[in-house]
Amino acid sequence: MTAPTPLIAGNWKMNGLTAALDEARKIAAGAGAAKGRVAICPPATLLQRLGQAVAGSAVLTGGQDCHPEPAGAFTGDVAAEMLADAGAALVILGHSERRAGHAETDALVAKKVLAALRAGLEPIVCVGETQAQREAGHALEVVTGQVRGSLPAELSGKAFCVAYEPIWAIGTGLTPTTSQIEEMHRAIRATLRATFGAASDPAPILYGGSVKPSNAAEILHAAEVGGALVGGASLKADDFLEIAAAL
Repeated sequence: MTAPTPLIAGNWKMNGLTAALDEARKIAAGAGAAKGRVAICPPATLLQRLGQAVAGSAVLTGGQDCHPEPAGAFTGDVAAEMLADAGAALVILGHSERRAGHAETDALVAKKVLAALRAGLEPIVCVGETQAQREAGHALEVVTGQVRGSLPAELSGKAFCVAYEPIWAIGTGLTPTTSQIEEMHRAIRATLRATFGAASDPAPILYGGSVKPSNAAEILHAAEVGGALVGGASLKADDFLEIAAAL
């Protein structure tokens, strides 16, 4: 098995004005000490400027979503090619906030993954269950179903990540136990191998959901955890770098 290259990715969501570039510069100054890759996914309005702010450092940049089509009459949408043109190397797709707030299905997420590949971007495909689904005993079924439905066959042999984010842990301060995280990450890995074979082994499985400096080391050293997709803590350089240092 080829060991996955760890990734710590910051999802700034709908946060960040010009002043936030100072935090990005601080992250860039310290990112070289991280054992894995470090990325920031800012709002589209900051993407190009943030890329310029961290130029020459180890920090990668990414988008938070993309449209399946390369261009067209889609007011307010951003194409994968536009993200790449602005300097992005990655793109987050299928985040629970988009699945819930924008009614994104697995099939739509899969189309967006194809768009990312078309533009030469590395997709970070998000999956996760609600608290009701977990309490009903359906967490593994829901998440592995999302993996199968959201990752098209064309990903075989390509660079990609899967991010497991239990919806009930995002922004709530709640975190699954280490055993719950390991159980889910092992199930995701088994699903990837069943779908893509050994070609999926280099793909890291990130954990996301209230990751912070105080719990990062425990989470990042759990079995099959290949990094983290970090929300609020990625907006503060000191916190984000402390998480990256825990790899």
